[in-house]
Amino acid sequence: MALTDLLIRKALPSQKPYKMGDDRGLFLLVNPSGSKLWRQKYRFDGKEKLISHGTYPELDLKNARLKCDEARRLLSQGVARV
Repeated sequence: MALTDLLIRKALPSQKPYKMGDDRGLFLLVNPSGSKLWRQKYRFDGKEKLISHGTYPELDLKNARLKCDEARRLLSQGVARV
């Protein structure tokens, strides 16, 4: 299920960090401290890697998706470091 701004705003911290998945490897990591971090999983050379895009609400959902698309574009061109 794709994320919405309302779902993100209502996300409450729990005792353990948890992920709220969006699409194309993008997810929001909600930490016990209440911080919400944008992350993206991807594979390069057969290895799973992780990109950090920023924190919510400084980086909103729309811009996080744009950063995700840009990272995917660079990866498709063979750029290892995004």
